[in-house]
Amino acid sequence: MQITRSSVQTVFGPSDWFTGDVYIDAVAAAPAPSRVSANLVHFMPGARTHWHRHPLSQTVFVTEGVGLCQRRGGPVEVIRPGDRVLFEADEEHWHGAAPDRLMVHLAINEGDADHDVVHWLTPVTDEEYAASPSVTD
Repeated sequence: MQITRSSVQTVFGPSDWFTGDVYIDAVAAAPAPSRVSANLVHFMPGARTHWHRHPLSQTVFVTEGVGLCQRRGGPVEVIRPGDRVLFEADEEHWHGAAPDRLMVHLAINEGDADHDVVHWLTPVTDEEYAASPSVTD
């Protein structure tokens, strides 16, 4: 067993990965040979990832707020606390907060043999994001 005392520093999500204000707390990065990592990601209202894909899939678990997610070619889906979303390996997708709500999720990833966890693509356009369903409590 290993206990790591909280020394987590919140970092601002870079603009080449996100649109809007996003804050990331690294939660876990298991030592080799494990390739699993987890981050708590805080999306301010309207903030979202760019389109991206993960070589070995990604699971997000919503802990707070109301969010949106979409796989390429599919409908935009509303996600809420307790929802778990699995994005299949190499499935292009995005996720983020609803326009008027923040959203926090735990993102769990596994790197491939080359240690790649994510491949970032183009930003989600305002038109793509505006296709979101209306969000009610």
